[in-house]
Amino acid sequence: MASLFKRNKRSDTDPSQDDDSQEKKKGNWRKPANTAFKQQRLKAWQPILTPKTVLPTLFIIGLVFAPIGGLLIWGSSKITQITLDYTDCINAGANFTSSTASFQDMPSSAVDYQLKNPQQTFAKPQWSFQSAPSDPDPSKRYQCRLRFELPDDLEKPVFLYYKLTNFFQNHRRYVQNLDKDQLKGKAIDAGTLQKGNCRPLGHDDRDNSKAIYPCGLIANSMFNDTLNNPVLVSGTTNTTYEFSHTGIAWPGEKRKYAAKTDYKIQDIVPPPNWRDRFPNGYTAENLPNLNADEHFQNWMRTAGLPTFSKLYGRNDGQGMQKGTYELDVYMNFPVSAFGGTKSVVISTVSWIGGKNPFLGWAYIAAASLFVLLAMIGLLWHCLKPRKLGDMNLLSWNQPPAR
Repeated sequence: MASLFKRNKRSDTDPSQDDDSQEKKKGNWRKPANTAFKQQRLKAWQPILTPKTVLPTLFIIGLVFAPIGGLLIWGSSKITQITLDYTDCINAGANFTSSTASFQDMPSSAVDYQLKNPQQTFAKPQWSFQSAPSDPDPSKRYQCRLRFELPDDLEKPVFLYYKLTNFFQNHRRYVQNLDKDQLKGKAIDAGTLQKGNCRPLGHDDRDNSKAIYPCGLIANSMFNDTLNNPVLVSGTTNTTYEFSHTGIAWPGEKRKYAAKTDYKIQDIVPPPNWRDRFPNGYTAENLPNLNADEHFQNWMRTAGLPTFSKLYGRNDGQGMQKGTYELDVYMNFPVSAFGGTKSVVISTVSWIGGKNPFLGWAYIAAASLFVLLAMIGLLWHCLKPRKLGDMNLLSWNQPPAR
């Protein structure tokens, strides 16, 4: 009876009062603590920008940036870089065989020599093309031979790159088109891959039950031209300059890939563009080891700009002698479909890294801008000085317009 009486008594009270009290408690609970930080009462310092502080600052920044830019440009000028665009080698107009060879000069637009000494002269690079449609190895049916002169010795280390233009590896869907778990060795079924990021290259188009390994657009479009070692032919005997294909990827890249996959051989197929490389599919002997394939790792590390270079080989132990070299390239990577080009790049490095004069010129441009603004400000301050905090310059203290 007592409990019933209490319930009836509670029901006689105004329900709106209960709601108000709950809202009040709720509001108090959400109220920030009364501290300087949470109530935004922290002490602050707001600088007053005056000509005496702004103009010296602009001059100082300009005087600091200018020598930094000059130093970067000087460091970049110490790097030798040779770029040979072999996109149109198929139309070279010259051919070679195992016993004879004829060469034609490469167009000037396909050659870029950036030497330590710009005054050095060199013979114009040449190229020649060979077609062997009956070669049992499909990757060696189209061969371009580049002949170029190295006017001066290159100090070690020497790096070999391939360069592509107009290839947008930074496209959002392209960047996401891979499966990280599959690359780490997990056996992801074909249906899951086809519905995930690897679509439309998750399963084999001829057998939906077989997964593509590695799946996705990035792996399928991997650069597959073969850059052979250059051969010095200007001496009495031909000497091959060896480039190593290890140590060309970032150290942390290997952790993204497994040496062995959990897939069974019969459950996977190569990507469509890899079928010439694996005409009979995967076997226990030719299954790719992604953890050791540093060319694959470099390609999977997508570039941020449509024009990019990726490291193909390096020689850290021996410099490159001056002379005339011949470099053979097996051409398999198509670039005409997207209006791009492909090039061979041979380069050295300095204390700033690779060839990059843009950074130095950017510092020079910024320094010039700061000094120019400082000069304009100083001239204005001298010709039309203004009293600090002059209340007469406020809009409401101005005489009305007639």
